[in-house]
Amino acid sequence: MRYEVRIKKKASRGLRKLPANVKKLLFLLIEDLKADGPIQKSWNNFSPLGDGKYHCHLNYRYVACWEWRQGEIEIEVYYVGSREKAPY
Repeated sequence: MRYEVRIKKKASRGLRKLPANVKKLLFLLIEDLKADGPIQKSWNNFSPLGDGKYHCHLNYRYVACWEWRQGEIEIEVYYVGSREKAPY
């Protein structure tokens, strides 16, 4: 099954502030989300946050958070940025 990945407006603002190497990692994560779905155990520090929300570290400093509802093919990235400001 191929998933659809949307990036929320707030996350896209954070995306603009990321260094180029971290942006590349985010796009790799998005490709993995499209191909394999929301459970990404191969990514560093992946963990479920509860209520269909997940996160992983792109590198030591930056994280990505996304949401998925059971039975849907849409995944929504709602935060990309520093782990200090992450909404969890």
